[in-house]
Amino acid sequence: MSQSIQFSSPSHTPHLLHLPHSQFNRPLSSISFRRFPLTTIKYTSIRASSSPSPSPDLDSSSSSSSSQVLLSPNGTGAVKSDERSVVATAVTTDTSGIEVDTVTEAELKENGFRSTRRTKLICTIGPATCGFEQLEALAVGGMNVARLNMCHGTRDWHRGVIRSVRRLNEEKGFAVAIMMDTEGSEIHMGDLGGEASAKAEDGEVWTFTVRAFDSSRPERTISVSYDGFAEDVRVGDELLVDGGMVRFEVIEKIGPDVKCLCTDPGLLLPRANLTFWRDGSLVRERNAMLPTISSKDWLDIDFGIAEGVDFIAVSFVKSAEVINHLKSYLAARSRGGEIGVIAKIESIDSLTNLEEIILASDGAMVARGDLGAQIPLEQVPAAQQRIVQVCRALNKPVIVASQLLESMIEYPTPTRAEVADVSEAVRQRSDALMLSGESAMGQFPDKALTVLRTVSLRIERWWREEKRHESVPLQAIGSSFSDKISEEICNSAAKMANNLGVDAVFVYTTSGHMASLVSRCRPDCPIFAFTTTTSVRRRLNLQWGLIPFRLSFSDDMESNLNKTFSLLKSRGMIKSGDLVIAVSDMLQSIQVMNVP
Repeated sequence: MSQSIQFSSPSHTPHLLHLPHSQFNRPLSSISFRRFPLTTIKYTSIRASSSPSPSPDLDSSSSSSSSQVLLSPNGTGAVKSDERSVVATAVTTDTSGIEVDTVTEAELKENGFRSTRRTKLICTIGPATCGFEQLEALAVGGMNVARLNMCHGTRDWHRGVIRSVRRLNEEKGFAVAIMMDTEGSEIHMGDLGGEASAKAEDGEVWTFTVRAFDSSRPERTISVSYDGFAEDVRVGDELLVDGGMVRFEVIEKIGPDVKCLCTDPGLLLPRANLTFWRDGSLVRERNAMLPTISSKDWLDIDFGIAEGVDFIAVSFVKSAEVINHLKSYLAARSRGGEIGVIAKIESIDSLTNLEEIILASDGAMVARGDLGAQIPLEQVPAAQQRIVQVCRALNKPVIVASQLLESMIEYPTPTRAEVADVSEAVRQRSDALMLSGESAMGQFPDKALTVLRTVSLRIERWWREEKRHESVPLQAIGSSFSDKISEEICNSAAKMANNLGVDAVFVYTTSGHMASLVSRCRPDCPIFAFTTTTSVRRRLNLQWGLIPFRLSFSDDMESNLNKTFSLLKSRGMIKSGDLVIAVSDMLQSIQVMNVP
């Protein structure tokens, strides 16, 4: 038995309805009720291992010892017997008509709905993980998004990684999305003369210079990307590398060279960000004059458009205007393919204009490394929580990044403090966690990913066991009346899912928007997001709790559900009796039913 509420625009109004806790101040006269199976619709038997009890409202001839599926093409309600036979055959035999991540499929088969991980995982791809077998190992280990850092490597190298990921998706059935991260125009170090890293020891004197070297660079010499660096710094300034991973004090200036004493030793990495402090405050004047998107970034963006990346992360965003400008450029150049824009929150300006930046973007990244170089360290946890909350309120996915498992670059196990840090990000209900150097150049990328996956699963299970349902009220974000209806449907679906203990929420969506609205509510059960396009399916792989499927469907919800049930049952992903809630952005409907 299924119960359904459908939002439509009928010529007459059979019922009026006030949604519980609705924000609307007037009855929704366009809402009609349907309760099916309808007496004019008959069942056709389809082989299965068990059978639900037939409804007393149905013709007795419809009962069978086999499981039964409701058939109603185009919602007409009346189907001829020969037509039912044709449709039933198509539904039962079309097992290849649905695409789902192979790892998720295996988890559902082995452990059921509650075993699926809700927090998504992003891996930065580098020399340690760029091979096809290594990428496959990451995908099997739970990687949802592959990140390309344009600070490193050539475009040919990145093109090879992109094509390997696409091949992995096509041949192995994954839906790994690709995120391209721009370099930005902030001050940063050079390439270290081709070396992978350099170690700065306490008390050593290093030279930072704006000179270019035709031959090999002198020992303990680092090139700087900003031509005015030697002019702007002063003796006594404190120089922070990579958000404070290494610290220097400026002791002398000689023409284009700046001599610096290492006060906090550490590992120097190519293209690391540089900031300098004076009298306890960040020196921001020159950074404020630099463009957010450099000329190199625009070339990289054109490269990303040509290669069809799914997301572009913009570094050091200062205002919403930058995001809007990039999105208009992408709309004009991306040949109909939508690319999501992720704003990296890593500067004081980003925090000052946080709400408008997130509202303009398609998601945000809490880049804690560079952010921690611009604000006092003790303020970073509060800033992270604020960014996560604002993204959640505005229905934008949020990524927590930087130094989650930094020690695993060199060691096979993380520190307990790092595990606690990961746990807190999961408890804050972040959409995704990101590995940087751990997966790009670390010695144990697979183990680092395993730590993220296992910690996420454990904290999520603890949250459900403690029945910590979301109590934070979510602000209304719909602008049009139709958007408000969709928002209310998704809010109600998530609440019903928790109260009824359903096994999954099914969302049929063409754009992915309605799936994101359900994800925003963070229901206890997984969310099966069915969409018709491969690109939307990949982009949905960034959002909390969504299991994206590619499936062709129509405006007829009954037909969609029958097809979905049959396909998923044939692959062992669901079973008869499972309780699901289904919502759709085509008909703006919500239905509660047991799998037949």
